Amino acid sequence: MFYSKPWYHWLSLLSFLKKMNQSTTPERQDPLRDTYREGFVTNPAHYEFLLQKDVALLCIDMQYLDAAEGYGVFKEPEDGSAHPIPAEAKRYYFDSLNKRVIPNMHVLQNCFRSHKLEVIHTRIQSLTQDGRDRGKGHKRLKLLARPGSAEACFLEEVAPMGDEIVINKTASGVFSSTNIHYVLKNIGIQSLYVCGVYTNECVETTVRDACDLGYLVTMVEDACTTVTQELQDASIKTLKDRYARILQTQEVLDEIHQLVGDRFP
Repeated sequence: MFYSKPWYHWLSLLSFLKKMNQSTTPERQDPLRDTYREGFVTNPAHYEFLLQKDVALLCIDMQYLDAAEGYGVFKEPEDGSAHPIPAEAKRYYFDSLNKRVIPNMHVLQNCFRSHKLEVIHTRIQSLTQDGRDRGKGHKRLKLLARPGSAEACFLEEVAPMGDEIVINKTASGVFSSTNIHYVLKNIGIQSLYVCGVYTNECVETTVRDACDLGYLVTMVEDACTTVTQELQDASIKTLKDRYARILQTQEVLDEIHQLVGDRFP
C-alpha cells in the first residue's frame, strides 16, 4: 500500500527527486538559455519572415559523394583494405538517410515549392578537375567531387528542380567558402530552414554561421543525419536553444500551411 512506507522514506525520496530536478533543469545546464531563446528561438520574427516569404529551405550536400553507397567517401578502398567507416556506422547512416531524411526532405521541398518559397541546394564540388581550388581541409581529407563527376550529382529524390539555386562549396561551411550570404541578401532571405548531411559537420557549421550572420534558423531534426546517434544527439543538444529552433518535419509543414496557406498562389 502507498502508506505502508515510513514517513521519512517518502521525505527522503522527495528530497532526492528535488535534487535530480535541480541538477537537470535547463537553467542550471545553460545559464544563458533564456537570453538565447528569446533572441533566436522564440523570436516572433520567425513567423513574420515566413508571412513575408523571406524564408528558404537550405538542403545541405545531398549528393553521391557523401550520401550514396559505393560512391565518394563510401567507396571501398581499391587496395582491399578495410573501409575507414565501420560497418555499423554505415548501416545507421544509410538506414536513417533512406527511411527518414530523404522522404522528409522530399516532402519539405514539395511544400516550399507549392507555396512559392525558395529551395536552395548546396553541394561539395570543386571548380577544377584536379581540385586545386579546394579548401585546405578538403585537400587534407582527400575529398574531391569534380565538375561532371558522379560524386557531384545530387540524389535524384531530392535534386534541384527548375532554376533553383545551387551553391557549390569545398569546405564544411557554405558561408565561409561561397557567396551564399550575398545571394541570400539579394533575394531577401532572412530566415533559413536547414536540412541535410552530416548533422555534426556541414549542417551544424552552416547553422552556427547563419545565426552569427543574423539569419533566424530552424533546423529540421528528422531531415538531418550523420553516422551515429551519439553524434546526432550531441549536435542537436548544442544547437538547441542556442543557435536555432529544432523542429520536426511535420511541425514545419503545419507552420507553413497555417501561416502561408494560399497566401502566395
